[in-house]
Amino acid sequence: MSMLRLENVTKTYEKNIAVNQVTFDVPEGSLFGLLGPNGAGKTSLIRIITTITRADEGVVYLDGEKLNNRHPEQIGYMPEERGLYKKMKVGEHLMYLAQLKGLSNQQARQEIGYWFEKFDIKDWWSKKVEELSKGMQQKIQFIATVVHRPKLLILDEPFSGLDPINTNLIKDEIHELNEQGRTIIFSTHRMEQVEEICKKIVLINKGSNILEGDVKSIKNEFKDNLFKIDYEGALPPEVKERFRVVNENGHSITIQVPDERDSNQLLQYLLQKGVYIHAFNEILPTLNQIFIKQVEDANKVGVMGDRANRGIGACLK
Repeated sequence: MSMLRLENVTKTYEKNIAVNQVTFDVPEGSLFGLLGPNGAGKTSLIRIITTITRADEGVVYLDGEKLNNRHPEQIGYMPEERGLYKKMKVGEHLMYLAQLKGLSNQQARQEIGYWFEKFDIKDWWSKKVEELSKGMQQKIQFIATVVHRPKLLILDEPFSGLDPINTNLIKDEIHELNEQGRTIIFSTHRMEQVEEICKKIVLINKGSNILEGDVKSIKNEFKDNLFKIDYEGALPPEVKERFRVVNENGHSITIQVPDERDSNQLLQYLLQKGVYIHAFNEILPTLNQIFIKQVEDANKVGVMGDRANRGIGACLK
């Protein structure tokens, strides 16, 4: 079942199409990556999902219902540009935000107390936000995002400004919330973080989704049949003659085979020839490599289309 579904969602600002017929599903209980280069339309999509703005066309469903004015209380959104009021005291600020999301005074105090205990920051209640470091403010922003126990969490660059220790702390909390059943949309430019955290992704470019699916399946779809072999002894010369050598460094070689099935035959052949194999591993492309290639290919198609349209226009004049 989908926690979130977008069907042909379009948003235009004056003559600029920010979101163009976008359709995708975010499965319930998933860790989902919303990816795209700067200006791709991610923020416009998030604003529509959180009801900050409305789509010009298309439909958004949250937990099976068309998006409506009641849904913001079921969503937690942590924007890239943090929105804390610098002059307010931390405790008062979190109480205010929690009650905006529908919690009573008692519920808000209980939930905030839980997170203060969990993060070991009980003495922060009376501190002003401006007294906190960027990383400390990030923790407060995270608490404000999750304090009302939303069904759907949208985290935009959640590790910005955090040191490695606090990055791991927030990662652990994200995984724990997900294990509790929360659906989490994770938006970032850091592909290695997406690869580590997310199971499914959608890639947006120039307002359109150009790639969607399970991370593991996508990596397998875009693999180039590359294998790295660490060995002892001498490789038979026909190995380099038959296969394309991508990289070689001492007793380690990376080669490309024409067909994945050839890798098993190659391994058997090397063992028969007495080559001692320390490791024989397939190298799958990183999400970063796939991301760059897909965006570049989509942009090339766009440029070709623009040129073709200009050519048609010239003929019609």
